[in-house]
Amino acid sequence: MSEAPSFSPEVFAAARRASMPDFARWQQMVRATGGCAEPIRLQGHRITFDSALEILDVYQTADEPSGYLLTACGNRRACRCPACSETYRDDTYHLILSGLRGGKGVPEDVSAHPRVFATFTAPSFGAVHARRERDGKALMCRPRRDNPVCSHGRPESCGARHEEDDPQVGQPVCVDCYDYVGAVLWNAHAGELWRRFTQALPAAFARRLGITRAALRKRMRLSYAKVAEYQARGLVHFHAVIRLDGPDGPTDRPPDWAAVPILQDAIRETVASVSVPAPDDGSSFVGQWGSQLDVDPIYVSTTLEGVADQRVASYIAKYAIKGAESAGTVDRPIRDIRYVSGLEVTEHARRMIYTCFILDRKPEFRLLPLRQWAHMLGYRGHFSTKSRHYSTTLGALRQARADHQAEASRQRRGLPDLDTRQTVTAGEWRYVGSGHRDGEHFWAELARQQISTARRIAREQQHSESAG
Repeated sequence: MSEAPSFSPEVFAAARRASMPDFARWQQMVRATGGCAEPIRLQGHRITFDSALEILDVYQTADEPSGYLLTACGNRRACRCPACSETYRDDTYHLILSGLRGGKGVPEDVSAHPRVFATFTAPSFGAVHARRERDGKALMCRPRRDNPVCSHGRPESCGARHEEDDPQVGQPVCVDCYDYVGAVLWNAHAGELWRRFTQALPAAFARRLGITRAALRKRMRLSYAKVAEYQARGLVHFHAVIRLDGPDGPTDRPPDWAAVPILQDAIRETVASVSVPAPDDGSSFVGQWGSQLDVDPIYVSTTLEGVADQRVASYIAKYAIKGAESAGTVDRPIRDIRYVSGLEVTEHARRMIYTCFILDRKPEFRLLPLRQWAHMLGYRGHFSTKSRHYSTTLGALRQARADHQAEASRQRRGLPDLDTRQTVTAGEWRYVGSGHRDGEHFWAELARQQISTARRIAREQQHSESAG
């Protein structure tokens, strides 16, 4: 007699959830959230009526089999919610691409404006293991030198060839030589360094033309969109699209003299000149950009001299949904230094977290909330930002999606068209919880995968049709 198959507790819980009477309606709500991993449970009601106060529709969660309504969490980070982060990534992709090709309220002529894709890095705070390759083959991480050891008696060179998933990548060659204080303080000031760069870049153009910044503003405008990415060594660097416009923004052509080489030179000049000076408390720290700077032209299609606009949009959108967890740290705040020793993080990240707590106690760094941002290894800036005139906004994209969904809901409920009859919807909601309960994660993930597959197929069909 054959043995009965064994199932995990998770499978039993999922099967038990599917047998409940409210499962069909619960699945509809989960699919409406896109398969959100941390949906928010709400209780309340919604009433729709017209200008004559005639009630047209009533919805209340008391009528739901589950007793609540699910709504998506909206978290941008893929490690927290893959479903909502995919929506955020798609929105970011269209936001970036509309500033390169037009659309979403931006004229298509913007594709002729000079623009570059720039990568700004942090300086070195000590030698780390790195993956180096040529023609797809891994090379030696750090070449051997005449002096084989550092001042702590450890080898300065690394003869290993690191693969992509090697946990040593990004870790210091010598932890005692590594400047952890400088690394944490650089992360803490990276946002301010970027702000100073955007302020100083127009001045570089003005100096080249021999005019004031006020006069420059009447001739051209600089627009940008940027995203922060953590390197394996725990330091952030920035990827940015920087575009030259006329004084009125993307609807206005820049001057004829404004070309890509001029923009590239101005960026390099500004990167070399800006810094975050040491605080008045006497600290020796000065924040500056690293020596590695890439500034590539962006074209409508891939060329030997630059990168394609679609590739740039995909690249920025990819990193817009990532956080510090990609550098080996955690994705939630750390409340107490006593918890640091038990965290599942890399030893390099653990040292940076400890450094944040230690510096936070020093009076000279009292204005830096390093303890609050220890889980981010000191970085306290936004992950993605843009200038006002670059393109549309995430809020506008979300509102357009909400309007589309509201119109679809209006048609399903048989409500009158807004063009023929004015209606008003009022509601009252309260938060009653978040996340999935026992046995629900399995079905939510299945719904997310189905929705993600359908979106991917639709995108591939759209790309093939546009290419044809």
